[in-house]
Amino acid sequence: MVSSSHHDPQLARTLVLDELFDLSLYKALRGVTQPDVHPTLDELIKVETSHLAFWQKFFGLTLETLDLGRKIKLTVMIFVCQLFGSTAVHLVLEAIEVHGVRKYLAIWREYQGQPLGEALRGILMDEFKHEDVLVTELTKRKINPERIRNIFLGMNDGLVEILGAVSGFFAAFGSATMVLIAALTTAVAGALSMAAGSFLALNSEKEVKTTEIARKVFLGEESEVTPMEESPLGSAVVVGVAYITGALVPVLPVLVGAKDALFSVFTAGLMVIVVSTILSFLSGMDVKRRIMLNLVIITVAVSVSYAIGLAAKQIWGISV
Repeated sequence: MVSSSHHDPQLARTLVLDELFDLSLYKALRGVTQPDVHPTLDELIKVETSHLAFWQKFFGLTLETLDLGRKIKLTVMIFVCQLFGSTAVHLVLEAIEVHGVRKYLAIWREYQGQPLGEALRGILMDEFKHEDVLVTELTKRKINPERIRNIFLGMNDGLVEILGAVSGFFAAFGSATMVLIAALTTAVAGALSMAAGSFLALNSEKEVKTTEIARKVFLGEESEVTPMEESPLGSAVVVGVAYITGALVPVLPVLVGAKDALFSVFTAGLMVIVVSTILSFLSGMDVKRRIMLNLVIITVAVSVSYAIGLAAKQIWGISV
C-alpha cells in the first residue's frame, strides 16, 4: 500500500467518493428495477465493492458517506430511472461506465510509470469489460444511446439558433408580432432543413451499404457490413421534432406576451443548462465545461444577432 501523502489529497478523495457513489447508485437501482436488470447490477455491485475497498486501502482513506453534491445527483438519477423505467436505467448505467473509463484513462495518462498509474490498470480492465457488457445489453433492448444524444443535440441546435434569431428580430423590428412571425417561420424552415439533411445522409449511407452487401454476395465473399436498422424517414422525423422543440423555448415567451428578448434569453439559458447537463452526462463529458461552453455560445449568438438587428434598423431604416 502506498501512503496517501504521496498523492494529491483531493484526487484521493474524489476517486474514493466516485466509487462510493457508483456503488450506492447500483444498490439503489437494484431496489427499484425489474428482475431482468438484477444480474447486471449484481455484477456491478460486486466489482464496485472491490474497487472501493482497493482505493480506500491504496490511499489510506475511508469514507462512508457521500458529500451533498453526490447525494443530490444520486437522488435525481434514481427519480429519473423510476420515472422512465428500464430504458433510463440502461442509459444511466452506460453513461456511468463511459464517465469511469474516460476519467481513469485521463488519470492513467498523467500518472504512467507511477504507483497510481500501475494501480489503475486493473480498474480500467474492469471498466472496459463493464462497458462491453452494458453496450451488449443496450443492443439487446434496441436502445440506441447515440440516437438519444442526437435528439438532445437537435434540441440544442434549435434552441441556440432561434434564440439568436429572436434577439436579432427584436433589435430590428421592435414588434412582438413581427418577431413571432419571423421566428416561427425561421424555426419551421430550420426544422425542415435539419430533417432533410438527416434523411439524405442516412439514405445515402443505406444505399452504400446495400450496394456493398450485394457486391459481396455476387462475389461469393463473406460480408462484414450489416444492413442498417435505422429508418432514414424515422430519423428525419426525430431530428425535425427535436429541433422544433428546442426552437420553441425562446419563442414561447414572445407567444405569451414578452415585449423584448430578455425573457427568451432567460428561458433559453435555463433550458441550455438542462440540455447541456443531459448531453454531457450521456456523452461522458464534464458537465460544468459543457454548460459553460453552451452559455458562452448563446451569449455570443444573442450579442451578434442583436447587433446585426440594430445595424439593419439603422442602415436600412427597418421599423414597424
